[in-house]
Amino acid sequence: MANPLIDPKRRALGKGLESLLPARKPVEAPAPVAAEPTGQPLEIPLDKIDRNPFQTRTTFNEEKLAELAESIKASGVVQPIVVREGEKFKEDGRYTLITGERRLLASRKAGKTTIPSIVREVSNVQAMEMTIVENLQRADLNPIEQAHAFSRLAREFHMTQEQMAERTGKDRASVSNFLRLLKLPESVQVLVSAGELTFGHARALLALPDAEAIEQAARKVTALHLSVRSTENLVQNLLNPENRKVEAKPAVAPDPNVKDAEDQLRRSLGLKVTIEDKKGKGKVIIEYSGVDDFDAILTALRK
Repeated sequence: MANPLIDPKRRALGKGLESLLPARKPVEAPAPVAAEPTGQPLEIPLDKIDRNPFQTRTTFNEEKLAELAESIKASGVVQPIVVREGEKFKEDGRYTLITGERRLLASRKAGKTTIPSIVREVSNVQAMEMTIVENLQRADLNPIEQAHAFSRLAREFHMTQEQMAERTGKDRASVSNFLRLLKLPESVQVLVSAGELTFGHARALLALPDAEAIEQAARKVTALHLSVRSTENLVQNLLNPENRKVEAKPAVAPDPNVKDAEDQLRRSLGLKVTIEDKKGKGKVIIEYSGVDDFDAILTALRK
């Protein structure tokens, strides 16, 4: 039964005020933001993002990093970085970087506190693949860094060279050639990393029989600033010192077409190749020093 002491108009007015001014809920402490993997950027605090454990690049150009920091100060981060939730995200709310380390470092230099980020749900294998592919596409890795990247895929995730080639967009022979660079002596790898020797120089030197010979030849190449072609000739002279004596004797000059084919095969395979031709008949001799070299030969022949 309605209470006669309560004015119906007053009751209606009170209801209207309640609907216009709803009671406030108690303020709760903010919990870690779990970003939905929708592909939409989210501003994430820089101090909540950990470095990518699968990063294959070991050096960054400080001058270019400073230039990027100035650009970020002026225009912000144009392209979001990619992150994933850390292993203890529910406890600490931390993220792990996947791609975009230069943007992350430059943002810190620029004094930013947050950075636009896209959160992805990916496995360790996928995160490592994304890191390697990004760096390979940007051509920021030196040949030795690329070699170590492929080596990690093989060692830690048991990928075959065919699988690595498919995932990174490289052909099988290229993957094999990068991995072969790790057979170089450490001192020569340092020269390749520093840019004093190119990938082509390194491939030519690998034809030499042992570490000492490779190191000696590498010192000569850098001292004389030899081209890749000159380095190939140097290596061939070291492998076949008797050829120089034969050249002093009167002899029939080799067919330039055969010689050119021999040089092309040697550059393509990175192995010692000899063509013995007699009036259009003969044999092609390809020397290899391991299973990887043999696989590279088979791959080239299947093309």
